[in-house]
Amino acid sequence: MAYDDSNVFAKILRGELPAHKVYEDADTLAFMDIMPRCEGHALVIPKTAARNTLDAMPAQLAACMATVQRIARAQVKAFKADGITIQQFNEPAGGQVVFHLHYHVLPRWDGVKLGPHTATMEKNEVLAAAAAKLRSALSEA
Repeated sequence: MAYDDSNVFAKILRGELPAHKVYEDADTLAFMDIMPRCEGHALVIPKTAARNTLDAMPAQLAACMATVQRIARAQVKAFKADGITIQQFNEPAGGQVVFHLHYHVLPRWDGVKLGPHTATMEKNEVLAAAAAKLRSALSEA
């Protein structure tokens, strides 16, 4: 399937939609998920077009994984997480909803289940506070 540059993440990259950004480099962007499954749920995307893992270039995958690791380490620090879950979905049958390569990076705590993926957006102030905590942890790294 072809990449569709009207997807929500492409719009975020172009500045057409807002996002609570936490990290950015030449190749990737990390920002808070607006429908988080847990406190601190972040997304990592490449800045260049890729529908998913199936059509991504190896350099895009490598850049994303380096940023995923950076975000995961900061989440452990910022949110006192006991672990991290990383999720990545490909095509509708694989659970993909937004067709721009992205990784979910979710802080986890012993005995605490992930919340469901819902269509309910988190309050802006909650996302802003989580983003600030994560940016602070990243700056201390």
